Formats: sequence, structure tokens, C-alpha cells
Amino acid sequence: MTDEASLVPNAPRPVPRVLALANQKGGVGKTTTAINLGTALAAIGETVLIVDLDPQGNASTGLGIDRRSRRVSTYDVLTGDVSLRQAILETAVPRLHIAPSTMDLSGLELELAGERDRAYRLRDAIRALNAPSSDRNRNEIDYTYVLIDCPPSLNLITVNAMAASNAILVPLQCEFFALEGLSQLLKTVEQVRSTLNPQLSIHGIVLTMFDARNNLSTQVVEDVRQFMGEKVYETIIPRNVRVSEAPSYGKPVLLYDLKCVGSQAYLRLASEIIQRERALRAA
Repeated sequence: MTDEASLVPNAPRPVPRVLALANQKGGVGKTTTAINLGTALAAIGETVLIVDLDPQGNASTGLGIDRRSRRVSTYDVLTGDVSLRQAILETAVPRLHIAPSTMDLSGLELELAGERDRAYRLRDAIRALNAPSSDRNRNEIDYTYVLIDCPPSLNLITVNAMAASNAILVPLQCEFFALEGLSQLLKTVEQVRSTLNPQLSIHGIVLTMFDARNNLSTQVVEDVRQFMGEKVYETIIPRNVRVSEAPSYGKPVLLYDLKCVGSQAYLRLASEIIQRERALRAA
């Protein structure tokens, strides 16, 4: 179906919902969730952009983007050298694109230290993404979701992501120290809400790497649900070898093995997120 806005120059265009995937702890399934949630949303008809803000660039690699192809990256976007749309690359997944990252991001905080708008660089870039323009290519698609893969730290890059987002999605591993860093993340979200982005909220917490054979995993699920209540998604992402294997082939697990339990869990998570979005719009 043709988007009517794409046929009329300077017509109002849809504003994408922006979700940042954040957790200062590494190894919790954040990048894996960004890749596979983006794929699942695209599979059910959304047009999705993943913004890779981790200097390691694992989201880019996991979607098959060779490092030699990353001539323009999110570093160039945040320094103001290019627009976000100029950094976007297609992936093997229909309706899923990515703005890749490079190791240049590691030094960004020092480069922007003296800039007054340093916390709003990504917000401004995303606002311009779907903006009407007379010189815009009519074939360029409008995005309905932007997923931001944050680095495993609470630095200026993560603050940029939070300042640009409607809400935060928190991947939380089902392990003993799961709740240890959550309180600090929640404090950071509150600080950003009070100083930079009054509309910011916690969209939800997704429990990852769940092992039904492990009593500790079950206890962690109970503790997190007791602590965070309805903010915890019903969908739980299980520990699954196919999910772990997929990035080494440069594929989301939904392309690597659609029928595995990990793929099915991410499809359920995408549906649950859409349901929450509809409830928010109806409220």
C-alpha cells in the first residue's frame, strides 16, 4: 500500500516511536534483543531502524554489516557531519534498516564535552528522519519504530539515547545480580526525565537468558516481577543455542531458525510491545 504522505512534498509524515535498549551491565542480551526485536517488528509489518550506538558495533555485525561497509556511521551523525538518513544501510530483513557504529564512538564524549547541545545530538537527528523535505527521495521510507542499541555504560552516548527516546526497554538477565544495577539505571532515567526529556518512561523490562532447569532463574523472575510489577513483560526470552549461534552468521535468529524457541519468544515480545503501544495511545 502506498503511503499517501510519500506522494505529497512537505506533507506531514509519521513520527517514529523511539525505544532505547539500555542496561549498563554487559552480557544481558541487549544487542541480541535489539536485533531480534527489530526483525520481529519488521516481520509483523512495522518499518524499523536500529541505531547502533555501541562502539563495539555488535548490532551491525549481527545484521551482516561488514566493517568495510561502515563508511558513514552513528559517530558521523552525532558529530553533525551527516544526517541520520545518510548513515542508514539496508539489511537482509525487509523493512529493517540500521545506522551502523564504529570504534570512533569511543572518543565521542571528549569531542563533545564543550558543546552545549551535546545531550541532544541524537534527538535532533531522529526528529529530522521523517521530516518533510522538497529534496527528499520519494522512495525513502518512513520509519514507525527506531530502536537504539546503547553501550553497556551510563555515559554521554546513553544519555543521548535517553534524551531522544519516548521510552526505555531494559533487557535483564535471569541471574543472581540481575537487580543490582537496575536501581542505578532507574535513577539515571529519572535524572534524564527531570533535566532533558520529561516524556521519558520505562516501556518495560524483558527477562533474558531464562533457563527453566535452573531454580535461580525462576527465583529471579519472581523477584523482578515483585519489584517492578506490570513493567515486566509477560514474554521471557529463554536461553537458546540458536540465538547464540545466529550472530556469527550475520543473521537475526528469526532468519537463522524461525521455528526455534528463541525466535518464537521474540515474535511474542514484538506483539506484546505493539499491544502496549496501542494501550498507551488509547489512554
